[in-house]
This record gives sequence, structure tokens and C-alpha cells, in this order.
Amino acid sequence: MPALPPVGQIVQGDVLAVLPTWPEGCVDLVFADPPFNIGYTYDTYQDRRPAHEYLRWTRRWIDACLRVLSPTGSMWIAIGDEYAADIRVLMRRRRVTLRNWVIWRYTFGQSCKGKFNRSHAHLFYFVKDRKRFTFNLDAIRVPSDRQLVYADRRANPKGKLPDDVWEEWTMPTEHLTGPQRAALDAGADDVWTLSRVCGTFKERVGWHPCQMPVQLLDRIVLACSNPEDLVLDPFSGSGTTLVSAARNGRRWVGVELSQQYAAQAAERVQVEGVAPAGASRGQRGRGRRPAPSLFESADRAGAEA
Repeated sequence: MPALPPVGQIVQGDVLAVLPTWPEGCVDLVFADPPFNIGYTYDTYQDRRPAHEYLRWTRRWIDACLRVLSPTGSMWIAIGDEYAADIRVLMRRRRVTLRNWVIWRYTFGQSCKGKFNRSHAHLFYFVKDRKRFTFNLDAIRVPSDRQLVYADRRANPKGKLPDDVWEEWTMPTEHLTGPQRAALDAGADDVWTLSRVCGTFKERVGWHPCQMPVQLLDRIVLACSNPEDLVLDPFSGSGTTLVSAARNGRRWVGVELSQQYAAQAAERVQVEGVAPAGASRGQRGRGRRPAPSLFESADRAGAEA
């Protein structure tokens, strides 16, 4: 009988070896930010493969994630320009439903020569069942112009559903707290404007080359999962997804090829995975959970490469 995912731990090992040891449909939300195959320097993974080899590997890890995703679950995939179209085609062939093709437009973009500077990434939002899935509207509402500009008493006091073009918010936000503030800070539509986590930023961990802002993951976790749902990051990296899940009251599990990254990400979750002050009851959830060890070797988990 397959072993249950080790909740609250990062399994150190190959995602293609680890996920097949878990039961089908055991995860509620997957956020996957795989290597983009553009030559980044990781400590164990070689991020420069022939295209056909990279796509073959991509198909395999996508299938592994879809297998453990629950029938009502959601899956997000972050990817660069080079393979965004391929991801869309691969997922269409697997008959999952695309809910949004979100563009994350980040400030402090990458300087290029011979082409326009790169300042965005693609975030695909898929669901297994087009009619049954989690989408928490109230957790991500944003104030409407009726509320903040026109003081219209007819405005819904809860705010509005975000539109499908996400832009940086410029209105005063001092009066907002909790998930509404987090959602607002992340933007409102399907073009999200957030800075990358640059080397001089306080949030930067320093030991991983690619780190997403927690603010971005907060919005995804709040919208597409419920308190106590299980969130999986199959490429845990710096641990951002797991930090967001922990501090928003979700259970979490990660998989990471690098033993160094797994150990350091586990330490990060212990320190940062606490609900922020002023968070709602749903956000607080369990918060940080004590554990003697937050990463587990794939060998100890019984997974073989």
C-alpha cells in the first residue's frame, strides 16, 4: 500500500522517484516552478538539456503530479517563454482545464542584448474538474473604484472579483488588513506586477539562484486551497511555496533534489512559516508546526531513483 505523503516535511530526492510512492489523489494544490532549461546554476541539477529531453522529462513530472492531485484539485505551473507554449499543449492533451494564463510582470527585469529585456514569467492555472474546484473569491477580493474613488454606497463592502488583467495597485491601502491586503498587493488581474526577489532584498535567502516572492504564492494559496488542505511543491527550491502554505494554515509537503536546498528550505519554513500579525482565522491555521526534522531523504522514504 502506498505511503502517505510526509506532511510538514521536504523529501530530498527525485520527484520522479518520490511521487509514485504516494497514493493517487492525495494532494489538493500543486505549485510547480521547475527549472526553465535556460542555464541557471544549481548545485546538483544541470539546467541545460536538449529540448526533446527536457520536454520528455517535463511530461513525466507533470503526469506524476496529476496522479497525486485530487479530483477537485488545482495545479499551477510557472515557466518561461521558451517552453510556455509546450506546457499549454501538454496539459491540453491531458484533458485538464485551463482557468487562467497569468503573466507575472516583475520589476528589476533581466538585462538582455539583442532583444528586449525579460521582465515576466508565465503562471498557468489548471483544474482537473472544470465544475468542481476550490476558488476562494472572498479571500482575494480587491476594493472597487466604487468604494475607493466614488464612495458609492451601492458598492459591495467586500470588494470585487479581480478582473483578468492584473496591474499594480496605486490607491491608498492603509485601511486594508489580512488576505484582502495580500491580494491587493499582488495585483488584481491576470498580469501581476511584483518585483523579483533581488539580491539586495531582505526576503532574499542568498543560497538559491531562483526565488519567488512569498506575496505571489500567498495569493495562489489563499485562492486555490482551503485551511488544512495539502499543498505540494515538487521543486521546493528556496521553500517559498511551503512558507506561504504554512503561514496560511495549510498542510504542506515538498520534494527537492538537492540535499542542501532541502535542509535550508526546511529551516526557512520553521522561521518564516508563521501567520503574520493581523491574519484572519483561516490564515492562522496551524502556523508553524514543531518537528524534529523537516527534510527526509528519499532513501529513508523508500523511494528509489
